[in-house]
Amino acid sequence: MNDLELIFSMLGEASTTEIAKNKDTKGFIENKTAAKKGGIIAGEARQKLEKESGKKVSTKQNYLDQSENKKLTTK
Repeated sequence: MNDLELIFSMLGEASTTEIAKNKDTKGFIENKTAAKKGGIIAGEARQKLEKESGKKVSTKQNYLDQSENKKLTTK
């Protein structure tokens, strides 16, 4: 995950939290709705950046190399 991927993930989470707090959501359904709205906000921001920069935000980059990744999944 690169810096921009992390930033947009954080934007989605922060947006969701803010929406949920301000609407005093209770229960799964209301929180699911807040999460969808938070995701839409982050998604639209990502798409606008990609359009302006001409470059994709999401990458296949991973901070673990393949051998380290396999070590984690074989336990």
